[in-house]
Amino acid sequence: MKLYAPWEKAFNRVATPFEHFLHSQTTTGLVLMLMTIIALLLANSPLVDIYSHFFHTKIDFNVGEWKLSHTLHHWINDGLMAIFFFMIGLEIKREILVGELSNIKVAMLPILSAIGGMVLPALIYVAINAGEESSVGWGIPMATDIAFAISALVLLGKRVSPALVTFLVALAIVDDLGAVLVIAIFYTDQIQFVPLLLAGISFLIMLTFNRFGIHAILPYFIVSLFLWFFMLESGVHATIAGVIAAFTIPSRPKVTPTSFTHSTRNLLDEYDNYPVATDHTMHEKQKAILLNIKDTIDSVGSPSARLEHDLHLPVSLLIIPLFALANAGISIDFSSIGETIVSSISLGIIAGLILGKVLGIAGVAWVAIKLGIAKLPQGSTMSQIFGVAFLGGIGFTMSIFVADLAFSSSEIMIFQAKIGILSASLFSGLFGFFWLKYFAKKSL
Repeated sequence: MKLYAPWEKAFNRVATPFEHFLHSQTTTGLVLMLMTIIALLLANSPLVDIYSHFFHTKIDFNVGEWKLSHTLHHWINDGLMAIFFFMIGLEIKREILVGELSNIKVAMLPILSAIGGMVLPALIYVAINAGEESSVGWGIPMATDIAFAISALVLLGKRVSPALVTFLVALAIVDDLGAVLVIAIFYTDQIQFVPLLLAGISFLIMLTFNRFGIHAILPYFIVSLFLWFFMLESGVHATIAGVIAAFTIPSRPKVTPTSFTHSTRNLLDEYDNYPVATDHTMHEKQKAILLNIKDTIDSVGSPSARLEHDLHLPVSLLIIPLFALANAGISIDFSSIGETIVSSISLGIIAGLILGKVLGIAGVAWVAIKLGIAKLPQGSTMSQIFGVAFLGGIGFTMSIFVADLAFSSSEIMIFQAKIGILSASLFSGLFGFFWLKYFAKKSL
């Protein structure tokens, strides 16, 4: 009798790399939500001191007289988040080479919408904070949290077309690239040129590995550690090393698909030539053939594709949730919450993430379509683009990250920024989801 397992199809189904990407982002979004709630509960409970002291624990690395000492919070934001940015770099590279951004005609709409969705929020924030010290935080409302935004869209299922999901993914990837550039260029206080030069040399070494066809991951990993350290010492935010390193990882397989098919069939034929033992054990030669088949399978996939697939789980379930736990915990004084929300920082972020993102994404998309520069995603409507624009207003991870850089010298400003980010992200996510679910017109 065959037992019915409702999850069997999901496990047995062959998913494309893009589908793996969507599933991982959805998982990240759900776990992020849980960890954010836990962080807020801890920060507003009797355990707040334990919570705070835990993430301010010093972790040191000593080699002789050399010492690298930072708090756990710092190691998460500068160390583990470099792996997150490495993932972003791999995703950007994939989209440019084979994804939606590889075809300029298809990519035009998400590129223009993403640019509008970055420029308008920044301008709105600057307008509200003009002439104040807080104006430096203009980069905060530019960011879109790809995991939360995609999670909300994927949860809508068949109510949205696959092309609309792809549009949001491409838009968020361009948005991430913009955020990386903003962090690298505008949120670097002082540059130390010797470490920066050494970081550049490390990058050139990794490019040389790529050029000479080195597909083993270990050499890239070793040099990328030096790249990260030199970037840390240079004054440029260390997480940028992750993006730079990602662009050096080979995207072409060592073995072509045609060679893979031919080689594997020959190996399987050779495997079948050996008689089956009475106890069903394999011949030693068969074990060696299986190892050769495994090596051939590894060779037909590019290192960048393998790394992107292998890192999704630890990044989704460990690094990003840890970041949320370490950064989303803010002690809220509800008696003064109204005063905090109307502060220029919070108001600028809220207006930027809600009004700026909608005007930037949906407004620019509408103009581009009317001018014939771009086309609507297949099976989509402008009403749905409007809903997606609201989902683009979910800032969270990147926005909090930029806020910590922009206001590193002021706990009060960071607090006001986080209140604005959480408020705007919550409103944008809920409004965008319910708009797409109940109000957005479907394509006929």
